[in-house]
Amino acid sequence: MNWLQLISNQRLGQEDLHINRNDDRTEFKRDYDRLIFSAPFRRMQNKTQVFPLPGSIFVHNRLTHSLEVASVGRSLGDDVAHQLAQKHPELNGTLFTEIGSIVSAACLAHDMGNPPFGHSGERAIASYFSEGEGIKYKGQLTPEQWADITHFDGNANAFRLLTHQFKGRRKGGFVLTYSTLASIVKYPYPAIEATKQKFGFFTQEQPLYECIAAELGITKSTIGWHRHPLAYLVEAADDICYEIMDIEDAHKLKILSTDQTRDLMLGFVTPDRREHIIQRASADVSDINEQVAYFRSCAIGALEHECVRVFIENEESILAGTFTGSLISHACPLVHDAYEACVKVAQSRIYRSRDVVDTELAGYKIIYTLMGLFIHAVMNPNHAYSRLLLDRVSSQYEVDSNDTYVRIMAVLDYLSGMTDVFSLDLYRKINGESLPMI
Repeated sequence: MNWLQLISNQRLGQEDLHINRNDDRTEFKRDYDRLIFSAPFRRMQNKTQVFPLPGSIFVHNRLTHSLEVASVGRSLGDDVAHQLAQKHPELNGTLFTEIGSIVSAACLAHDMGNPPFGHSGERAIASYFSEGEGIKYKGQLTPEQWADITHFDGNANAFRLLTHQFKGRRKGGFVLTYSTLASIVKYPYPAIEATKQKFGFFTQEQPLYECIAAELGITKSTIGWHRHPLAYLVEAADDICYEIMDIEDAHKLKILSTDQTRDLMLGFVTPDRREHIIQRASADVSDINEQVAYFRSCAIGALEHECVRVFIENEESILAGTFTGSLISHACPLVHDAYEACVKVAQSRIYRSRDVVDTELAGYKIIYTLMGLFIHAVMNPNHAYSRLLLDRVSSQYEVDSNDTYVRIMAVLDYLSGMTDVFSLDLYRKINGESLPMI
């Protein structure tokens, strides 16, 4: 793979158009603007990140997480572009200098396909087909289509949301640039080739990814394609933010003590610098939460620096498609061990905390129930109750298709676009637990 081909401002769906712009924004900045002003992006403010949606204490939701990931991604991209431009002077003056904008836009969109209640919602959708009533539809689908729904994943759904031609739209998806779309796909292979839950695109969108990969010169792998190099930076920005910010949120919710939080976040810096940071934080601010915020910024800074170093030092293997693992997994021992310590604490203390588990249980039940009702409705559209349910579904979703797979995917599109609160409200109404105000 080569940088000059990998960075393209060609838009999916506008390949034959030559548009004259009236402002100085680059095409990649236009990607960012299209995403941030979109309804699916706005809805992420009401989707769970890890902890239940906030009451008196504000914790991260999908929207605030995505904004922070975009910020870190821009820093990673800008730093990589600056250092590689010095290494490859021939790249100066090309679109290569826009890497920061590309990564930032991709980061902004990376979670837009997540269903309500995050991973719990993903599991509910997949298990409805793999071990629930939905298993009876297996014979009506190809092996590839069956793999799509039994491994349902928010990553693939994000690519679908951004590229799919929903009914009533003149163009498919958001009409983003090829490079931004490719940078979102962390797992560039179909579900049937996935060894775990993660994969990059559904069967319907695979031809679109093939087109993008061919245009950008993304090379083939044994099960699909190698990653676009910038996908490593998107992954790193996401990993940095969710792990460090979850620790900070846990401190706010008193799941972790101040001492535990400080030790975890300052594990990324050397002991001598650690003491200097503690002294400076104590001198500058008295509020404990503000001190923790300062410790958090030091941790993110250390991780960002290491990820840039790893990317630069492994540029050749990344372009060759032989690089394995994440950028963080190749960090220096100090940073790598500190990150693993955060992961261990998060898995044992945060993700298994009562509030988090209770939200996952409730979310699973809500999404699983709605899945069953709407799948039954699209498969039996002439039933009286089915007609009532389908009246709630937007006309952009092909619930009336003659194709079983298309009908199932239409339900997944509808459900995954819901917010947590909307899905809960609909669940209550369907179960007769609440009625509209008269």
